[in-house]
Order: sequence, then C-alpha cells, then structure tokens
Amino acid sequence: MGQTLKCISPIDGSVFAERETLSREAAFDAAARARAAQTAWAARSLQERIGLVMAGVAAVGAMNDEIVPELAHMMGRPVRYGGEFGGFNERASHMAKIAVESLADIEVGEDASFKRYIKRVPHGVVLVVAPWNYPYMTAINTVAPALIAGNAVVLKHATQTLLAGERMAQAFASAGVPADVFQNVFLDHDTTSALIAEKAFNFVNFTGSVGGGQAMERAAAGTFVGVGTELGGKDPGYVMEDADLDAAVDTLIDGAMFNSGQCCCGIERIYVHESLFDAFLEKAVAIVKGYKLGNPLEAETTIGPMANVRFAGEVRSQIAEAVEAGAVAHIETLPEDDGGAYLTPQILTGVTHGMRVMREESFGPVVGIMKVQSDDEAIALMNDSNFGLTASLWTRDLERAQAVGDRIETGTVFMNRADYLDPGLCWTGCKDTGRGGGLSVIGYHNLTRPKSYHLKKVTG
Repeated sequence: MGQTLKCISPIDGSVFAERETLSREAAFDAAARARAAQTAWAARSLQERIGLVMAGVAAVGAMNDEIVPELAHMMGRPVRYGGEFGGFNERASHMAKIAVESLADIEVGEDASFKRYIKRVPHGVVLVVAPWNYPYMTAINTVAPALIAGNAVVLKHATQTLLAGERMAQAFASAGVPADVFQNVFLDHDTTSALIAEKAFNFVNFTGSVGGGQAMERAAAGTFVGVGTELGGKDPGYVMEDADLDAAVDTLIDGAMFNSGQCCCGIERIYVHESLFDAFLEKAVAIVKGYKLGNPLEAETTIGPMANVRFAGEVRSQIAEAVEAGAVAHIETLPEDDGGAYLTPQILTGVTHGMRVMREESFGPVVGIMKVQSDDEAIALMNDSNFGLTASLWTRDLERAQAVGDRIETGTVFMNRADYLDPGLCWTGCKDTGRGGGLSVIGYHNLTRPKSYHLKKVTG
C-alpha cells in the first residue's frame, strides 16, 4: 500500500481530497511508459504537437468554472479573482508562438564539401515537480514547452493542490495528447528520489522550497541528469524620490498581499526614499486596512486564508519576533483572524536586516518597509539576501533603473511594475533561488539538448 496524500482545506481544516501514492514498482512503470511513448511523440511534426498542446490548454480553460472554487477549497485563493487561466493561456500561447524559431536548426555553414548545423533535440522524459501557490501557471511554464519540444512529461503536483495535476492530465488527454506522453502521478518523497537517482528521467524541473531543491540535486548527484530549480525568494521593491507614488504603493502592496502573500515573486521587503517614506506608509496602511479577510468562497472576500495553518504559523512567528525586537505593526488584528490559517495582513516599520522577517522567506501577507537615503544604500540592502528572484524599481528615469538594475543580484529587474511573469523573458534566479530558466527561447534551450551535425559530402 502507498502513502495517503491528503489535501487539508484551509477554509475549515477538513480533508478536501486524498489520493494514494504509487508503489515503487508502479512509479517506475509509469516512467517506463513515458519513455516508450516519447519517441513516437517526438516523431510527430512540430505543428501537430503545438496544436495538441494548445487544445489541451483550451480544455483546461473549459473547466475553469469548476477549477476556481476547487482552488479556493485547496489553497484559499478567493473566487473573486477568477483562477489562473488567463496567465496559464498567455504563457502556453507565447511558447507555442515562438516554438518554430526557438527550436529551429542553427545553421553553421554549407558548401560543396560540408553541411554543418546544430539541432535542438528533446531530452526524453521530463519530470515536473510543481508547487501549490499557483498550481496551474507554474506547471504550464514547463509542461507546455517540454511537450512542444518533443519530450514526454511526468507531472508531480503538491499535496496542497492535489487535484490540479490530475485535471491538467485529463484535459490534455481529452484533447488528444497520448496518455503516456503526459502523465500526472502521486509520489512520496522517497520514490521520487529513487526515480531521479536511477535515471528514470532525463531532466527534472522543480519549483518549491530551498530544501526541496537541495533534495532534488542530491538525488540527481552523479547521474548527469539536469535539474532546473526555482526556489525561495525575498523580493525587494525600491521606491526612488521621483517615483509615481500612487502607482508604486498600489502595485507594491498588491504584490506583497495578493494570494495572501503566497507568490514566488511577491514583494517581501520595500525600501522607500526618505522624502516619500511617510506618504508611502500612510497610503499602504490605508490599502491594507481596506481588505476583507474571510472565506474565499464568498464574493466580498479580498484576502483568504493562507494555504495551511503551518504556513500561517511561520508568518506569525516572524512578525512576533520582529515586534519584540522593536518593529512597529501597523494593522490591528482583524476579528476574522482565528490564530490558524486566517491571518491578518501586516505592514511593519522599524525593521532591520537582523530580523528574520527581512531575511527569511515569509511567503505570507507581511511586508517590512525601510527608509533609505540613496541608491547605494538601497542596492546594498536589496543585495543583502540569500535569494535573488526579482526586484521592483520605481522611478521615472529609465537609465537610472537600468544602472541600478545592473548592480542588483537578481534574476529579473522590473521598472514600475512587479509580480508578473512575461513569457517572452527568461524566468530565472540566482543565489539560493536556484538555477536554470523557464519560458522564453531560453526555456526551450533548457528543455532540449544541442546535437551537432558535421556532414562531409565528398570523400574523394
């Protein structure tokens, strides 16, 4: 018997869904079936693969009315926001649009004697380990381009969003993608590690915690199987003295609090030029005081519970430690805050980088705001982190943003926006955020390998 995975709903603590994990034998059989099916899938034309993948995407969209409340039950996002299909479709559509150019042969040269070129060929079987916070959008980042490039995909989803991968696989199968080419599997950690260690997969893409990424790399050690990771973040915002204040406050506070702060590229710390600090804080507090914490199934709810009581407990601990050390909390505890998954969103000032809330990933609805005097001070603080996913710069001066951006240790630099994945750009990080890159042409390069052809036409 396998282990039972249980999705505990943050709405009321009840078991919303449960599934049995595959036995070791069944798991290896699933991987073997994917490998056997991949060759025929790769032999299909690129246009045929694109068409089937996009039909699968559309089939997910047709389920959206069921998916939205399901997400609220599984991880607490309010139904008023309508789910993830907009971003899901945008990312898949872009990757489909650029596939022909991205996967085209690289012509090196041809004359009467030689033809030389480099092909991009699929790895084979790609394991995608997806997180719960945006279960559809994070998964499609890799699933769509991996399939389009000719790989078979095995998807392992987070227990907190147990049904998301199952829905995706069902939708893609209904659209004509062979069932063995795109499989959703339920696995325990030991079986996952064994599959990786024994080369059941040719590439692993993992989005999740730093500890989880380390476990993936340990499992792959010595196998020469590539591992792409997108791990923790502590993303900063920096508001310069010439910023559009209203736009900066609206965007950065939304980036900190949307999805109860459970965003990979959510804003977790904000540095504001001293000339704007008081006005920024006043506007930020007013925005957060206007939120309605409550049941995510109710239309008036603007911020739902965190996905798990344990996650909320970590955020409460960081806030309490900061306040004890001298930070000021600006939002009074809301009546709906139950001490469990329902957590009051919080703004902190008087924070320092000696506090965990400014150094460790919070992944919840809390943000610390600090006053700065110069670009140099802000850059030093932004770089004073183990993580490097995104940074959001607020200024009217493009050249200044570029110059500051060049000095920041991060995967993406935003100017006058935050918390968004542009599929035309590489989604990547540095330091403990991990390595690799998804989306864009680089996403295709990471999901394929180069194969060189050096063809001599004449031997006489």
